[in-house]
Amino acid sequence: MAGLTVKAAQSAQPKDKDYKLSDEKGLYLLVTPKGRKYWRYKYRFLGREQKLALGVFPEVSLKEARDARDAARKLVAAGINPNEVKQQSKREAMIASGNSFEAVARDWLDVRSTDKSPDYRARVERYLEMDAFPAIGRKPISEISAPEVLAVLRRVEARGALETAKKLKTFISQIFRYGIASGVAERDPAADLRGALKTRPTGHRAAITNPAEVGRLLASIESFQGSNTVKLALQLSALFFCRPGELRHLEWIDINWDERVIEISAEKMKMREAHMIPLSDQALSILQELRCFNDHSRYVFPSARGPSRPMSDNAVRTALRTLGYDNQTMSPHGFRAMARTILDEVLGYRIEWIEQQLAHAVKDPTGRAYNRTKHLKQRAEMMQHWADYLDELKAQTLAGNVISANFARG
Repeated sequence: MAGLTVKAAQSAQPKDKDYKLSDEKGLYLLVTPKGRKYWRYKYRFLGREQKLALGVFPEVSLKEARDARDAARKLVAAGINPNEVKQQSKREAMIASGNSFEAVARDWLDVRSTDKSPDYRARVERYLEMDAFPAIGRKPISEISAPEVLAVLRRVEARGALETAKKLKTFISQIFRYGIASGVAERDPAADLRGALKTRPTGHRAAITNPAEVGRLLASIESFQGSNTVKLALQLSALFFCRPGELRHLEWIDINWDERVIEISAEKMKMREAHMIPLSDQALSILQELRCFNDHSRYVFPSARGPSRPMSDNAVRTALRTLGYDNQTMSPHGFRAMARTILDEVLGYRIEWIEQQLAHAVKDPTGRAYNRTKHLKQRAEMMQHWADYLDELKAQTLAGNVISANFARG
């Protein structure tokens, strides 16, 4: 019998009912009224006629369909049912999928979160979804190596988030140990990375990250008796958490009053990329106050020695010393660590929003850098919440109360 040709398969048109175009040795092409074309292999096993689906034409070519048919014929000849082999392969694929790192991680998170707050679960999920799942989420957990885990953590370190890398390593290790207990993993490759992660330099800039201590710091700033410009610089350091040099060199032309945003040009930024700081109500009020007595200078914070240059890089540091905060307790750069820690661990904001607002190099799961306007609306809401939260901390301190309220987002 003459076999089916590729041309005949391509030119086959739909009819009112299903019909077949036969090839050889039980292979045929089923054409449906909707024009779909399916490869089928008809065979007998243990005296009963059966059919095996071999794919869709033209995704599966005529040659590929014949090869699949021949493989199935060999199984039949050996007393093995091809349909049972196919179903077993499907079951194994489903098991493998269920044993992927992401599947095991989500099972672990369900168990781990039973006695944790929703904010805790959301925070851990953000760590995993942003950095771990895109790289190793689909791999069977038993096949993931230590170098693959280290590659995930190196990408986190590359954007300067060293503490996040350490936390993520801890979570990944716990997931592997859960996998071992569940019988889907044999070992924890993250345990092989002891000492592999970067650490902060010994002279890392000091920062206050305890909410109660932050409240006391803000109350102290409120009572600062020195230069009004320096006092307001302290307040905006907390609200903006930009780099100290970026704050000192801030110019009036950088402020877009109508859009309620500061637009810092790339040449002023450490990463050489333009940056945007959404303005909270509190920040706008402080800037308007500054404009009343500093509008004669191009700089928002001019030097005490003259308006033609910016405020000294030691002005804020000296003010902190005056308030009783030494180099081991709080630094001008510490406002950044303060905001990053509390926005993440207390207020529960997404890591990528925080990192973008810190002007760190943040990449999406595909490896592309986010542009400066990415998530700007959400960041604006975050900055207003942050300003309100700082006001609450200061008010609690001034009132002499213990800070115990839940400030996390609803």
